[in-house]
Amino acid sequence: MEDRSQPLLTRDARSVGNWISIGHPTVAELCARGFDFVVIDTEHTALGLETVANMLRAIEALDEAVAAIVRVPGNDRTRIKRVLDLGVDGLMIPRIETAEEAERVVDAMRYPPEGSRGAAPARASDYGRAFGEYVERANGELTTIVQIETERGVENATEIVSVDGVDAIIVGHGDLSASLDVFGQWDHERFQSALESILEAAHGAGKPVGMLATDDEEMRRWIDAGVDFAIAGADLCYLAEGSDAARETFESTTAGDGSD
Repeated sequence: MEDRSQPLLTRDARSVGNWISIGHPTVAELCARGFDFVVIDTEHTALGLETVANMLRAIEALDEAVAAIVRVPGNDRTRIKRVLDLGVDGLMIPRIETAEEAERVVDAMRYPPEGSRGAAPARASDYGRAFGEYVERANGELTTIVQIETERGVENATEIVSVDGVDAIIVGHGDLSASLDVFGQWDHERFQSALESILEAAHGAGKPVGMLATDDEEMRRWIDAGVDFAIAGADLCYLAEGSDAARETFESTTAGDGSD
């Protein structure tokens, strides 16, 4: 494991990532190139650990350093341990609502004495060949990103971002807007107020905030709002948009030509 996630740790880095939901190494290889990091989503996908491991191999095979972040399904120390052992650069943990939950995340990600992560030879330590070196470095090099995406999380944002070991925040805007009962209404006062609260709390603690932007409008919206880094699009969106555009071009080109 190389220390490739550091750009996320400074507010002025303007790091840009890509979102991966399709469980194939080719997709990971295609979508990682040119980005500072990628997020492999295992919360809302069918991806298993063996699939994630092969995607990591594809990313690592690139002739450039791209940090591999995995979003785990939840704040579960067993799942966290197993994904870390694959050799990721960091984790994203969804739906963090209190400082206590954030502390449990950090505890699960760190080896003793700073945490309680179980130690065993795995891919992260070259299957034990570099075990001692990995254990010595991992606590300081792994990136811990927590998602704030509920009204309760917003209420406790100041405490969450103040937890030592939380490196960055991702605002889960879809779930947050649903939690506020204004789903998808990005200009609604309740959503705007919540987003501003998270940004103020995180920046007050010197920690960067990122968001997923699935199109150009969202990208401009979130950057203008004050986020520090972005996940610029997602593999599912690229495929859907490209597929629809190709079909629509054919239909418009052949319209009225008399073909059956």
